[in-house]
Amino acid sequence: MGMTMSQKILAAHAGLKEVKAGQLINAKLDLVLANDITGPVAIKEFEKAGAKKVFDKNKVVLVMDHFAPNKDIKSAEQCKICRSFAADKEILNFFDVGKMGIEHALLPEKGLVGAGDLVIGADSHTCTYGALGAFSTGVGSTDMCAGMMSGEAWFKVPAAMKFVLKGKPAKYICGKDIILHIIGLIGVDGALYRSMEFAGDGIKYLNIDDRFTICNMAIEAGAKNGIFPVDGVTREYLQGRYTGEIKEYAADPDAVYDKVYEIDLSALKPTVSFPHLPENAKTEWGNIKIDQVVIGSCTNGHISDLRMAAEILKGRKIANGVRAIIIPATNEIYLQALKEGLIEQFIGAGAVVSTPTCGPCLGGYMGILAAGERCVSTTNRNFVGRMGHVTSEIYLASPYVAAASAVTGRLTSPAEVME
Repeated sequence: MGMTMSQKILAAHAGLKEVKAGQLINAKLDLVLANDITGPVAIKEFEKAGAKKVFDKNKVVLVMDHFAPNKDIKSAEQCKICRSFAADKEILNFFDVGKMGIEHALLPEKGLVGAGDLVIGADSHTCTYGALGAFSTGVGSTDMCAGMMSGEAWFKVPAAMKFVLKGKPAKYICGKDIILHIIGLIGVDGALYRSMEFAGDGIKYLNIDDRFTICNMAIEAGAKNGIFPVDGVTREYLQGRYTGEIKEYAADPDAVYDKVYEIDLSALKPTVSFPHLPENAKTEWGNIKIDQVVIGSCTNGHISDLRMAAEILKGRKIANGVRAIIIPATNEIYLQALKEGLIEQFIGAGAVVSTPTCGPCLGGYMGILAAGERCVSTTNRNFVGRMGHVTSEIYLASPYVAAASAVTGRLTSPAEVME
């Protein structure tokens, strides 16, 4: 019986010729990740276990991104725990203020993740790196601790679902619309503990940032991971960044999938997930007044996302009564946006631009919502109270839709603004 891309990566790291869905394995890790929220929990468990050193100081990564720069004393203490641990254990990949970015944009940018790698992270959106042909998945802080100590983790080999992407997306359609459409199609538990594997000729129309966005939100369908095959787009991104060995895995022709979906990308329309679940995806919206727009996060804070927003905002102003917050995902992206004149354009339109941070995505800071307020956001979750008050509402959308909505003050299609 053939194996999927994910199963092949797991088999290779477990030292096995083959694995099957449901099989329990122990596998060697290429990278172990935590942030300023999950890291301190793992560090405390590490110390309780009496461990003296991490398995490989090059393969443990700590990124201060959720509440950094620190918003209060508690968040400062969290970062201090990580900072002290990194110094004591000589962890080379410790990213603090001035060097940090949003972790799931930062690690690929720094060349720390490559095709064929096996990565765990104490953050649910670690599945982002499947865009590079890696098997990456989120784990709890105790599994993170075990990974730091041993360089290994146990897995139940996931079954898989195949999404065949066909056709070329229309103008103003991007990776965010694709994944919101898919989650709307299968539901928030539609891929529960399965691998979401993407295939089809439509992939060639997706840039690397589109793929990051799609894999990032695989967890919002309940998936264990999302993964794209390695192609020219992947290789071009990794060239000059990733110094490890690129290992390309392709699914066998007889690989088994629980379900196969065909998605006609040319038929997709701008898609928005209404409160309070990502599966509540709609392409018709009515007249919904908004109070805030957030463009950024590990999902849509890449340079192509900022370019989308800038295309809509060029020569326009943010509507009165709307707060527009734009957050480049890394310092490199911030600098690129500066060079291209995007930051000046955003500020000129009436938006505020933040240093890289997860900030408002998880209701941390830099954009908390008051009672009854509505936000159009390029983030990945719109659960009750996710971004502030329990009566506030989050509408998940692409940078195109978010920027267009910022201009009109209501949920708006980009084509309406650009006509």
